[in-house]
Amino acid sequence: MKTCPVMLLLVILFFPATGIAEPGDILETFSAGCINWTQGFLESQGTAAPDAVKGETSAGDQNILLNVSRNHALKNMLSVMLKTDIRADLSVGDVAEKNEIMMAQIETLAKSAKVVRQEYLSDGTVEISLRMDLYGGFSQLVLPEEIKQIEPIKTVSSAASPDPETDAAEGANQEIFTGLVVDARGTKIKPCMAPLIVDENGKEVYGAMFVSREFAVQKGMSKYVRDIKAAQADNSVANHPLTVKGLKADPRIPSKIIISNADASKIRSASEHLSFLKKCQVVIVMD
Repeated sequence: MKTCPVMLLLVILFFPATGIAEPGDILETFSAGCINWTQGFLESQGTAAPDAVKGETSAGDQNILLNVSRNHALKNMLSVMLKTDIRADLSVGDVAEKNEIMMAQIETLAKSAKVVRQEYLSDGTVEISLRMDLYGGFSQLVLPEEIKQIEPIKTVSSAASPDPETDAAEGANQEIFTGLVVDARGTKIKPCMAPLIVDENGKEVYGAMFVSREFAVQKGMSKYVRDIKAAQADNSVANHPLTVKGLKADPRIPSKIIISNADASKIRSASEHLSFLKKCQVVIVMD
């Protein structure tokens, strides 16, 4: 995917050091802005040139230019929000256009976007960049209703087992994984807020039914990165993730990743898999 366009800037008034896109980030770009799927934020730009407000104010009235550029950026932020894919075959806009209440909530949420860059170009044009978290309020609003809060999984005491010594031996021999890394390079998958992983028979391995809404809202159902080593070392999958290979993307729904039945069996047999999937400890590697 392309990176966000960068213009030659003469003066930088405000640009915080945190959250800047890195070279390896997965970016989805639009004319109005972009989505950083690695760091989890939406960004939009707005501009105002002196000629655009001619007749309303003098070219040197920066307050008017700032207001115009901010309003332009807000309009573009709403556009990026609506283009964000819940699944590859379903965008936020697809849902919101049929739900007036959700559309109004999205419009209100767009106004909470923060200014992260405010710049003046050589011709007096003002450019503003707004940024909003992909997670938190936005995720809570648009994630599918089937993603529900899951109660903590209760571990059955070995005292209730007819053969606790056998159970202990099996537990000692079973490898404990702390997260899931899906190597989907070469599959041409499309990032989205609610990815789906299935086996070769189409049976779901990871998706909305496996995660707790608390974690999906706070951190997203998965993180997207480009580098396999970075994925395996990512804090979100802790220190011992299970790595599986994505065979291909579903041509009808390119956010659906198909893995082998053998890898699916590894995930299902991992003693702690319900826990790390519930907590969305999943990283997807893509080109």
